[in-house]
Amino acid sequence: MLVVTRKRNEAIVIGDGIEVKVLRHGRDGVRLGITAPPQIAVHRQEVYDTIRAANTSAVGGAANVHLLVERLRGRVEKP
Repeated sequence: MLVVTRKRNEAIVIGDGIEVKVLRHGRDGVRLGITAPPQIAVHRQEVYDTIRAANTSAVGGAANVHLLVERLRGRVEKP
């Protein structure tokens, strides 16, 4: 992990197109501005975790649908 100290209006650059800039800091936190190319998704950690959980759930659901289709096909083909 890289740990840096930045003052207001100072930034760090990640790769060729991501900039993280300190906009404001105070007792209740730090406000950051993030500039990134449109093809790179930028989310707060809690939003990212929710998206990952939804994606994992959707993949599990797709597997269950496949099994259900196979079971239904088996029932239709037997008689």
